[in-house]
Amino acid sequence: MKKTDAPKGDSTRVVTAGRRKEWTQGIVNTPVWRASTILYDSVADLREAGGRDTHHRLFYGRKGTPTQWSLADALTELEPGAEGTFLYPSGVAAIAAALLSVLSPGDELLVPDSAYDPTRAMGMGLLKRMGITTRFYDPMIGAGIADLITDATRAILLESPGSLTFEVQDIPAIVTVAKARGITTLLDNTWATPLFFPAIAHGIDLTILACTKYIVGHSDVMMGSVTAAPGHFARLRDTSFQLGQIASPDDSWLASRGLRTMAIRLKQHQASALEIAHWLDQQPEVATVLHPALPSCPGHAHFLRDFKGSSGLFSFVLNGGGEADRARLIDGLEHFGIGYSWGGFESLALPVDPQRHRSVTRRADAGPLVRLQIGLEDPADLIADLAAGLARFADQQ
Repeated sequence: MKKTDAPKGDSTRVVTAGRRKEWTQGIVNTPVWRASTILYDSVADLREAGGRDTHHRLFYGRKGTPTQWSLADALTELEPGAEGTFLYPSGVAAIAAALLSVLSPGDELLVPDSAYDPTRAMGMGLLKRMGITTRFYDPMIGAGIADLITDATRAILLESPGSLTFEVQDIPAIVTVAKARGITTLLDNTWATPLFFPAIAHGIDLTILACTKYIVGHSDVMMGSVTAAPGHFARLRDTSFQLGQIASPDDSWLASRGLRTMAIRLKQHQASALEIAHWLDQQPEVATVLHPALPSCPGHAHFLRDFKGSSGLFSFVLNGGGEADRARLIDGLEHFGIGYSWGGFESLALPVDPQRHRSVTRRADAGPLVRLQIGLEDPADLIADLAAGLARFADQQ
């Protein structure tokens, strides 16, 4: 495929990214290259291969094949200004590798109180055992994070919006403080993807995706990625190689296939979720809708300033009630599955209790929370399903 420097739209970018001829060999989809052993013509060739940079070169299966390299290249191309991307067998593995590439014993990490629970557990478990201190901060702190930085602070993790309560952080303000102090910034950008928030262009050093969600898009592959700004990729790659991290060729092929439709899927996720969020916002059984595109969501102004769009995941707070009432609402839904993850074609409803996972901020919600993943079904059907669920909830009040 001929390459030009002309600007491309999102749909064009996800269709063309990573399809270098050396990876595709002229085939539309990069083939699945499965390999452990790579054969050499001679001992001299073997020695020469071991002494050079193995990035994008066949060496041993754990260093990758064109199937993985094609997907990694594509994700790098979606982040203007990025140097490179490394793939992982899950989003959590990607978070771990990113953190371990910048932290050492005695260092300190700052994490938003709204962070994904496995991220929090990593800070209080693996990192703690390694002699790394994790401190949590109010996700809405913005430039005030400067007051939390100590001589030991080496990295600031952001998750914007938060995956349960959807606070949108003031990323530019935090990045400005971090750069002035020589501190690395890492962002879990799974909700927005590079299409709605190009993190590297906003000054983030390492941007993390649970590709399981919108990249794959079909709820059938576990995958993670970290894309690095210039100057950060070599250490990320070396750390990942030393940890033995590798995403399988088959999973990488499926993720590449999902990527090609991500832009059009995100448009539908966005449109349907907004329609449903606005409808929920008018229902008397709902106290608050936590969707970044709605004024009721913390950080809404940051969303309007920084983001190009919104995806299909948000929460709402019920107006009163308890655990049994929430369960009655969710259990009776027809078009919403009950399960973890999101980003697939199917809608999901999940009870969430954010206060269980917080230590520095307190919530005073009117009732229990429900998180919705809005899939690709007809939004009218989903609204009718939720209306029946809210009626079940109201009948018990």
